[in-house]
Amino acid sequence: MNDKSSGKVIANLADGDLSRPVISAALQCRGSKQANLFALARQQRSVAFPSEEVEVRSVIEVSNVCRQGCRYCNMGLKSKQEKYTISYEELLRLAEFVYEKKNRRVLLLQSGENCSKDFIDHLTECVEELHRRHPDLVLILCCGNLTEAQYRQLYNAGARRYVLKFETSNPTLYRQVKPRDTLQRRLECLETLLALGYQVGSGNIVGLPGQTLGDLLDDLELVGRYPLAMQSATVFIPGESSDYKNEPPGDVDTTLNLMALMRIRYPDRLMPTTSSLEKLRDDGQYWGLMAGANTVTVHDGTPPELKHLFPIYSTKRITLQDDHFRAVVERAQLKFATKGLK
Repeated sequence: MNDKSSGKVIANLADGDLSRPVISAALQCRGSKQANLFALARQQRSVAFPSEEVEVRSVIEVSNVCRQGCRYCNMGLKSKQEKYTISYEELLRLAEFVYEKKNRRVLLLQSGENCSKDFIDHLTECVEELHRRHPDLVLILCCGNLTEAQYRQLYNAGARRYVLKFETSNPTLYRQVKPRDTLQRRLECLETLLALGYQVGSGNIVGLPGQTLGDLLDDLELVGRYPLAMQSATVFIPGESSDYKNEPPGDVDTTLNLMALMRIRYPDRLMPTTSSLEKLRDDGQYWGLMAGANTVTVHDGTPPELKHLFPIYSTKRITLQDDHFRAVVERAQLKFATKGLK
């Protein structure tokens, strides 16, 4: 794409032209034109979130037990890793630590996909007690496909947000990547969550083996099909112990451009700058903020001795702490929010 045509693309986006040819060209912007794309995304973010704040989330990885067999993941059904589930007492202790010592007001509880009654009851008890102790604590769950009754049970316990990424809008590619699941089932779960009243987050993975530019355009449209509160684009990282260990990683620039387009097209949603960006590029999470993101997840809840047992995309994890994020947020000329953003 030459400078003249790419410059016109940015002008078209600014004028509200979100047609597929314009979006396709924008995904391929690099250099100064990419900088202009990011600037437009930040402008849209400032309109939707005039406080210029970044929501900060602590994460506790509750369990690595998972029934899925996602081919990009080091965990899952075929993994021979030691399995764990954090006990009720320990999880509450960890949550109290990030609430009292870190002054965190948004907590993400993440696990592998485990719909057993024992696990969901355990998670429900934890959520219920945390909600009782701290009504101002925003609880986000990321636990995969569950039944409607289980989603309702967790909602009634006090969970109000749920992250369920659709990964790819291409049903054939989805089945290749997640052979024990279907896109239809995933979207049914997403629709159930919305119907129950959850604030839902979803999004895709950029750079999956076999993914096309057209797939990414479809992904962006699928993100807009639902009234989401949160949206995300994550760059593909081949897990060292996964089926895709020999595949190349996704392109960071394309991922950042898709993030910018999500912000431009759907400006009033929360959007994270993910640790996968930092894994593939120095300052990756800074560039995520520059591309329009406004949430960060700090991995300060999971005990250090368990972190290596939750290697979704890498056995060599990036678990950056407060000082890094404060520097990144300040450099992006933003502020840490003291509570959850809406």
